[in-house]
Amino acid sequence: MPSARATTLGLATVGAAGLTYAAGYEVRAFTLREVSVPVLPPDAEPLRVLHLSDLHLTPRQSKKQAWVRALAGLRPDLIVNTGDNMAHLEAVPTVLDALGELLDVPGVFVFGSNDYFAPTLKNPARYLIPWRKIKPPKSAPLPWRDLRDAFVARGWLDLSNRRDRLKVNGLELAVAGVDDPHLGYDRLSDVAGPADSEADVAIALAHAPYLRVLDAFNRDLYPMIFAGHTHGGQLCLPVVGALVTNCDLDTGRAKGLHQHQTAGHPASWMHVSAGLGTSPTAPFRFCCRPEATLVTLTPSAA
Repeated sequence: MPSARATTLGLATVGAAGLTYAAGYEVRAFTLREVSVPVLPPDAEPLRVLHLSDLHLTPRQSKKQAWVRALAGLRPDLIVNTGDNMAHLEAVPTVLDALGELLDVPGVFVFGSNDYFAPTLKNPARYLIPWRKIKPPKSAPLPWRDLRDAFVARGWLDLSNRRDRLKVNGLELAVAGVDDPHLGYDRLSDVAGPADSEADVAIALAHAPYLRVLDAFNRDLYPMIFAGHTHGGQLCLPVVGALVTNCDLDTGRAKGLHQHQTAGHPASWMHVSAGLGTSPTAPFRFCCRPEATLVTLTPSAA
């Protein structure tokens, strides 16, 4: 039998190795995911949507900037950005440089709490507290207006508590979004009502996938919903997966493509991005690589 000291030493060694892997490798193991979703009219050409979320960029993250910049080579038809782009007071030029030629592609966006407020040091255990008991802290404001204005100047649509419409590759898109539900900034009444039935497809955005928002978009017949915020759980366990989502979404849908349905309504497709970054105060990922996703919208069955 191993001694207590040997057992303790072994556990400490395993823990240190795991921490080194999570902070030294996986947090920079950027990964491109690809999924297809049948939501377009039967005779439509596929629409390639690049979903970006939770970059949490700082000026020194050159590897992440280069990886994001290279995504322009995918030649997407539409960019969907679900927020938390920044993690530093001087990060606006960094974000714009990282996006590079992607800013020339039609895009829609909403912001998250880390576009509005700088990251602060928190007790990691707070994320294990039921979400209802957590009040998101507000720290130093970030220059979100500068980032918003830069996105809009390049033609991207700000969908913060707004509905709009755009044409991409001959398809008419009805789009809607809410400001960050995690901060309580969402005003669902501003976007309430059935999705435009004359559009070829209706798309909804939110940074944080709170159930009240998902339910509202599903009831309003949006077949495609995009969100981020969860980091896919960030620190996950093999087989088990995510332990938390930092909102009221169940952990089984912490990332990836799933469906969401309320009683009496057809199911909506929902893509939750695990995101490309972390807060600088918690720079770890385990069993949850940073990601961007190419979501190809395809024709539904006739």
